Amino acid sequence: MTGPRIEATRGPEGLTLTASGQWDIEVATPDAQAVERAVTSLGPGDVLLYDTADLEKWDSGLLALLLRLESIASDRGAKVDRRGLPDGAGRLLALAESSPAREDARRSEEKAPVVDRVGTAALDAIDEAEESVTFLGETTRALGRFLTGRSRYRKRDLWLLVQQAGAGALGIVSLVSFLLGAILAFVGAVQLQQFGATIYVANLVGVAMARDMGALMTAIVMSGRSGAAYAAQLGSMKVNQETDALVTLGISPVEFLVVPRVLALSSMMPLLTLYSVLMGIAGGALVGMAMLDLSLTTYWNQTLGALSITGLVGGLFKALVYGVLIALAGCREGMRCGGSASAVGDAATAAVVSSIVAIISAAGVFAWVFYVLGI
Repeated sequence: MTGPRIEATRGPEGLTLTASGQWDIEVATPDAQAVERAVTSLGPGDVLLYDTADLEKWDSGLLALLLRLESIASDRGAKVDRRGLPDGAGRLLALAESSPAREDARRSEEKAPVVDRVGTAALDAIDEAEESVTFLGETTRALGRFLTGRSRYRKRDLWLLVQQAGAGALGIVSLVSFLLGAILAFVGAVQLQQFGATIYVANLVGVAMARDMGALMTAIVMSGRSGAAYAAQLGSMKVNQETDALVTLGISPVEFLVVPRVLALSSMMPLLTLYSVLMGIAGGALVGMAMLDLSLTTYWNQTLGALSITGLVGGLFKALVYGVLIALAGCREGMRCGGSASAVGDAATAAVVSSIVAIISAAGVFAWVFYVLGI
């Protein structure tokens, strides 16, 4: 078996590359530094030729080397004459040239300047804000059509979504709220025992659950449950071109798909929050009776004395706003989903992240507004 060899010889017609021997993937490729130096010396008007008369066998290793050498020659303005190559090798090299590497793929490997990255991020943020405002405007207009009785949707879909967002979420809301109330009571008891004021654990749990924690924890749970589900459902419809079919039929996807979900979740969130408050108080009562030797009647009366209608209504209003934010975030990510299966998962993840960020931001705004109003 003759090993692979390649040499460069300059003649009157140009630079001739002579390939010989058997080129096999199991045999190491010969050192081609001398050949590369010879090809690098080519200039405009020179010709790169081939001589493969003694070539016994060739594979992709030879083609990769020749393609690199031809690229060097082309960069220096030299011409390439492939008539000396085997027919199959010439066709494969031509095919490789017809499918060049993407320039943006190469550019992505190089780190862009800071100014370019800042500008790109700013433009992306502007596009994102514009898209969000457009989606919010379309949803508001669709809700207006719903209120005037002109919206096109299926009532059974609306009731099914109400059931999924309401009764279907009682289990996870019960568990989270009960444990949250117990944790608040336990932490409060540890601190209040130092002052002999353990009776005020009931006040702490009741006020915290009614004003903020009930609505906040319910919203976070629903963002991972319903928000992600909305994004996955609408994203799957986008991938399967079902939303395009609605547009073809003259039906607005926002009216048919988004409005029922916004209405279902926003109407169920206050009820789930009220239920969450009761479960949190129950969790606190369990800790109060087990650790602090408080009777159920005492704990309940103390809780009723601490709660106020204003605080409870404020918590329910927060829940309503959180429900709208979760539904909008989930539906928006689903409607802008890409056309692949992985894009559906990305949309669900983005829906959860954006809805939680919106909820926390809204909670901070509510805390400031309620403080200013003295509520």
